[in-house]
Amino acid sequence: MSSAEVSRPDPRVERSRRAVLETTFELLYESGVGGFSVDEVARRSGVAKTTIYRHWPTREALVIDACSRITDEQLVPDTGSVEADLRVILTNIAAQLQSANWASVLPSIVDLAERERQYAEVHSRIQHGHAAPLRRVLERGIEAGALPPNTEVSVIIAALLGSLFYRRWYSREPIDDEFVSALISLETRSP
Repeated sequence: MSSAEVSRPDPRVERSRRAVLETTFELLYESGVGGFSVDEVARRSGVAKTTIYRHWPTREALVIDACSRITDEQLVPDTGSVEADLRVILTNIAAQLQSANWASVLPSIVDLAERERQYAEVHSRIQHGHAAPLRRVLERGIEAGALPPNTEVSVIIAALLGSLFYRRWYSREPIDDEFVSALISLETRSP
C-alpha cells in the first residue's frame, strides 16, 4: 500500500462526517445551540450515534466543530480605494447578518462564550475572521497615505462591526447599502 493510499481518508467516513456537519448546521440554524441534540443529528443525518461519538466525543465537541466552520474566511479586496474595499467587506458581513440562518446561531455562541472557555475561543475566531480583512484594508490605507498615520485601526473596526451588530440585534433597522456607505464615510473621514 502506498503512503498516498494510507493517508487518503475513507470516502464513507468523509460522507458521514459531511452529513453530520450539514445536519448540525441545519439544527443550529433552526434552534441555536440550546435546542441542539446529538439524537436529532443522528435521526436526521442517518448516521448512527456511535459513529457520531467516535468523531466527536461530546455534544459540545460537535457543536464547537460546526460553529468553528460557520464563517468562511473573507478575502481582502483590493479595489484601489479604502472606502470601496471596506464596502465590499461590510456588505458581505451585512448579508450574513441578515441571513436568518447565520444570525440565529451567532447569539447562541456569544451567550455560551460568556460562560464556557471553548465557546469563547470559537467566538474569538469568528470575530477575528470578521476583523482581519478590515484590519488589513485599514493598515494598507495607512501605508498608502489614504488614511492618517495615527488612525486607530482597532477603534474603527469596533465601530464598523459594532454598528452592524447593533442594527441587527438591537435597533433592528435595515443594514442596507445607504447605511454601510454612511458608516464608512463616518469612520474614514480625516479628523
